Amino acid sequence: MRQAVLARSTIDIGMPTRKGERMGKGASGPGYAVSGKGKLGVVMVALLFALWLALSVGSLETPVLEVLKALLEGMTMGWSGGSVDPRILTVVFEIRLPRALTAMGVGAALATAGACLQGLFRNPLADPGLIGVSSGGAIGAIIAISSLAWLPGRMDGWVASLSIPLWAMGGALCTTFAVYRIARIAGKTHISTLLLAGIAVNALAGAVVGAVLYLSDNDALRRFTFWTLGSLHATTWKTFGMMVPFIVGPLLLLPRYRGALNAFLLGEAEAYHLGFNTQWVKRVVIALCAVMVGVTVAFCGLIGFVGLVVPHVVRLIWGPDFRRLIPAAGLLGALLVLLADIFARTVNAPGEIPIGVVTSLIGAPFFLYLIYRRKQQLGF
Repeated sequence: MRQAVLARSTIDIGMPTRKGERMGKGASGPGYAVSGKGKLGVVMVALLFALWLALSVGSLETPVLEVLKALLEGMTMGWSGGSVDPRILTVVFEIRLPRALTAMGVGAALATAGACLQGLFRNPLADPGLIGVSSGGAIGAIIAISSLAWLPGRMDGWVASLSIPLWAMGGALCTTFAVYRIARIAGKTHISTLLLAGIAVNALAGAVVGAVLYLSDNDALRRFTFWTLGSLHATTWKTFGMMVPFIVGPLLLLPRYRGALNAFLLGEAEAYHLGFNTQWVKRVVIALCAVMVGVTVAFCGLIGFVGLVVPHVVRLIWGPDFRRLIPAAGLLGALLVLLADIFARTVNAPGEIPIGVVTSLIGAPFFLYLIYRRKQQLGF
């Protein structure tokens, strides 16, 4: 029986054959493959439309032709010779475009990390915060925000713009490393122990943040509160350029482990017997997810429910196969955060709602719907 399960799993996870070809259900069936690609195409078209919408709408309404002219003028640094209103050029190319691209990168990073961690832990409730990334980022951020009160006012501008993201990312990576080290027993990392260690470290991090907040002044409390709600209002080309390597690199590397993640769905022991180095896979996947989520937490604050809800939506549409799940989660996450950011900055223009509030308003009801749907399937 065990041999039959393992033999079947080599087909389901797309293991390489002797000739280096990929086997898999639907790999040779053009109908299913075309259907999956067609759905991805729809999401890509919707993402392009949302990008155009993000560049057009706001307190300054911009026609489509003016958006295109501003993009051409900005990308050629004025060499195109186009006559673009300087105000439109600044708004579209210097403010809206880096913010829209950052929203897409943040959404792709959070959703992809959530999908990979859920597959690795075999837990549909797993999200990047479970391994200590969010709580560690909060520790770093509150330390940086509190320390700004002790600095001279003339240093506050450039120190604030760099210290908070760097401290938050450092805290996120340190807590993730601590969770991983705690979970290592006799040279191996057990998933159940990792989950328990993550819960314990998150609780400890919450206590540390509470203690620092208790000792902070009102200004630090206010700044930390806004940071925890998540926002993209401070995004510039400089911050976007700092984030790109830490997001694009893991997004390109994680699909290499799609076969191993499919095997993990059968169980860690089964994945090991199928020939995967399970310890290496766990280390690499957790590290890549921690880097991606750490940089988003550092620069944009806490944006909840994206890494938890988007993978569920993708599984409902594309199924659990990580060959489709990883790219679909990235695209759908980018679309969700971009639309949420458009809503956040336009519904109360010129004011702005924190994007973390918007994603929670979207994600929480949908998650309740998933629970209700699950209850119906179980007959309750």
